[in-house]
Amino acid sequence: MFNRFSKFYGIDLGTSNTVIFEKGKGIVLSEPTVVAVDHNTGEFLAVGAEAQAMIGRSPAHVQITYPLQNGVIANFDMTSRMLQHFIKKVQGRASAFRSAQVYISVPCGITNVQKRAVEETMIHKGARKAVVVEDPLAAALGAGLAINEPMGHLVLDIGGGTCQVAVLSLGGIVASETINRAGMSLDQDIMEYVKRTYNVEIGIRTAEEVKKQIGTAIDSSEERRMDIRGRDMVQGLPRTIRLTSSEIFAIFDDYLKIVVDAIRATIEACPPELAGDVVEQGILLYGGGALLEGIDKRISEDTGVPVHIADSPLDCTAIGTGMMLGGPGEERSGGWLANA
Repeated sequence: MFNRFSKFYGIDLGTSNTVIFEKGKGIVLSEPTVVAVDHNTGEFLAVGAEAQAMIGRSPAHVQITYPLQNGVIANFDMTSRMLQHFIKKVQGRASAFRSAQVYISVPCGITNVQKRAVEETMIHKGARKAVVVEDPLAAALGAGLAINEPMGHLVLDIGGGTCQVAVLSLGGIVASETINRAGMSLDQDIMEYVKRTYNVEIGIRTAEEVKKQIGTAIDSSEERRMDIRGRDMVQGLPRTIRLTSSEIFAIFDDYLKIVVDAIRATIEACPPELAGDVVEQGILLYGGGALLEGIDKRISEDTGVPVHIADSPLDCTAIGTGMMLGGPGEERSGGWLANA
């Protein structure tokens, strides 16, 4: 009887974005992993999209915080309160989280202590059961890969805080590499480039728009331009400058070389049979970085392996955690639950 009324959630708790899957409904929330707090009183002022809208526009006493760093919880109190707010937004009341069963994704390679901390954060806020699952396994499952078969699959996640490369087989991770640089660090690279080259300071929101509008992973002959506004560091007044896609490509080029090196290192660390499977099956690319223009073509050219972008690159991890959820009368099986 107790299980009949339980809620089942799959949560992709990312550094820059949180996606929640509810069993029976699908994706019910996708919001930035951002919190705005009054520095003087400690009061929560805004969470998610509302907090993100305050970035670069808030007074001194308002602190805008990302409670996760490199995919790992950095502030447990803020994270738990943020999740409570998200559940309340989905269900209309925070008490809906009580007695819920939660599967939550974490980066591969984090310590058991860090995994336990995530589980305890969920249980502390009322969840009856909390199970952490490794991000590459959840994403591969959500993207439709048959991860329980004796077949090698290589998945590449370029998220907000981390880039993860993993070879999967028989429901487990055979080899993996993690880079603690991803989308958010690329925004910082754009800000530093503009400051160094044009003596103009821009905010992180502007840098992200530049990345989305004219960012590219390939040196294309089609030049695109974008006008942006910032503060002149010499005169202290507003100033407009024009950036080109070739400039942004040059900024991203070094990072993409690091990603390709991580892919090579991961393939070298797995058995030859699985390496052969990877060449045949290709690379599954997901995460916000999958939206960067030409990134699949660039990685394929540099590695010699076909690259396929997931149908829902931003949501497939949450969908995968949701597929791992069990319910009354349902049997769950698979290697991904071996450590549950």
